[in-house]
This record gives sequence, C-alpha cells and structure tokens, in this order.
Amino acid sequence: MRRRDFIKVVIASTVAPPALSLAQQPLPVLGFLGFTSPEAFSHEVAAFQKGLAEAGYVDGQNVIIQYRWAHGQFDQLSLLAAELVRRGVNVIAAAGTPASALAAKAATASIPIVFTTGADPVRLGLVDSLNRPNTNATGVYMLTSALEGKRLELLHEVVPNATVIGVMVDPNSPDTNLQLRDLPVAANSLGQRIEILKAGNDSEIDVALATIVEKQMQAMLIASSPYYLPRLKKIVDFAEHHSVPAMYFFRAFAEFGGLMSYGTDLVEAYRQSGSLAGRMLKGEKPSDLPVQQSAKVELVINLKTAKKLGLSIAMPVLGRADEIIE
Repeated sequence: MRRRDFIKVVIASTVAPPALSLAQQPLPVLGFLGFTSPEAFSHEVAAFQKGLAEAGYVDGQNVIIQYRWAHGQFDQLSLLAAELVRRGVNVIAAAGTPASALAAKAATASIPIVFTTGADPVRLGLVDSLNRPNTNATGVYMLTSALEGKRLELLHEVVPNATVIGVMVDPNSPDTNLQLRDLPVAANSLGQRIEILKAGNDSEIDVALATIVEKQMQAMLIASSPYYLPRLKKIVDFAEHHSVPAMYFFRAFAEFGGLMSYGTDLVEAYRQSGSLAGRMLKGEKPSDLPVQQSAKVELVINLKTAKKLGLSIAMPVLGRADEIIE
C-alpha cells in the first residue's frame, strides 16, 4: 500500500467512528407527569408541545416524550415520578397540580424539573425565590388559587341577594390552606356568608352537592383543584338541574354550560412551560431560569345559562368579561 493511501485509511478510521456514534446517540427523553388523563388534558398537552416546538423540539423527531398519568389519584404521583427517574429521563415536566411538582421534587434532586402550578412555588418549597430558583426546578406560576377572593367577589356581584354561598374545596390539594385562608377574608369584606364544603373524592363531592340543595344555598363556588376537571360534567349538570348559579376556576366549565369562570389561561401557561422544558433540554440549568408568571386571566360568562337561571347580569360585570357565550 502506498503511503498516501495508508494515510487516507488512517484518517477515515479515526474520523468515521465519531460520526457513526453521533448518529446512533439516543434521543433525549422528556418525562411528562400528569395528574389527570390524556383526554382531560389534551388542550394543555397540545400547548406544551407547541412551546416545546418553539424551542426546537418535536416529539418523535429530536425528543421522546414519556407520558405518565395519575388519573386523578394523588397517591399515584410519587410512584409515577419514581418511575420516570428510574427511566433516566433528561427533564421532568410536572403538570396538572402542585402535587405533581412536589412528587417530582421528592423523587430527584438532580434531574431538571419544569412545573406549572397555581400555588406559590416558594411557599411550596419548590424554589428559593421566583427570580433565582436555586434548585433543580423552575416553571410557570399561574394565578389560580390566589384568585379565589376575586371569584367570590364576582359571584357576589351576580347574586347579591344570596344568603349563603357554598364553597367546594378539595382538601387533598396543596392549595387548600391558601384557599381556606383567603376565602373567609374575602367573604367578610363583602359581608357575604359562605359555607366551606370539603370534597376530595367522588363520594364527598356527592355529599357536598347534596348539602347545597338540602341547605338551600343560593349559589356555589368551585375552588380551583385539578381533581374537579375530570368531573366537570357532573358538577355543571348538578348546577343546571338544581338552578344553582356557580362560579368556576377554568373556562371549560363555562364553555360546557356553567354560569361563569374566572381564571388563568391554562393553554398559554402550558405553552410557556413547554418552552422552558426546551431550554432545559438544550442544557440550561433550572436554577438559573426565573419562574415565569402567567398573568393572563380571563372572565368568561355564559349568558345562555344566565337566562335559564333568570339572572340579569349587570353591565359593569359584562363589561369586564373577556368572552361572553350567547
């Protein structure tokens, strides 16, 4: 073999293997820890994937998303989070409830976590501060539980003569303490009497709804909890059947026929969290990424339902609505 040909062979043998190994490198894996189900969370998942795509990642092309769903069972979150850690995912997206983020945080101190939460992540212990998380977690902080007082105020404006408003609260949610602190304060400032109805499972929801009828409460407020989302139809149907004006925390309730909702735009929040997840996949550290605050809040009023209830909603309230369903 001539010296020149020998050199070509040597160069090819030293250059080719790295190129081959790069081609064979596995795609990064993103673990998605969801509280509800793919059916109940389809819009949010689509928004998350959109944000991920904006960061340059598409499922099945240059990233693999492994979904784990708790189907509304809080006790499953820790098991599913541990499973994702064992799988060796590159990033964990904790969705649907603050409990998802807490489960992921308890399962790993090294894998980056992006959360989407309606409760203060500092109070929950997920981050040290909003600007400097200083942990393996960061994400999007939605104004959800912090809006309970405003929801009560809006409902009070629509049904000012309601003697008692029943407030259904999920005792299993990490947001509960904040809700139980803020709601009585808001009620006192409005001069409105409320009754807290704790409902954290299906049988307790049945009891809470039955209590509203038995005690002839003139309105109800459904405090924010992801547990109530898959039970949307049941709750809205009850309110319609018994002609109870109700305030909800997510627009899907109003779209389905609920009287009104006031809450964060979840689709936008999950788009933001998808974008953050993409940045983490690129190597940015969550400890250096400030928690983003989703400030877009929307009031949706279903006028068709209001008419069925015989309610005349004042123009000042209608004027604040972001969407009116007629």
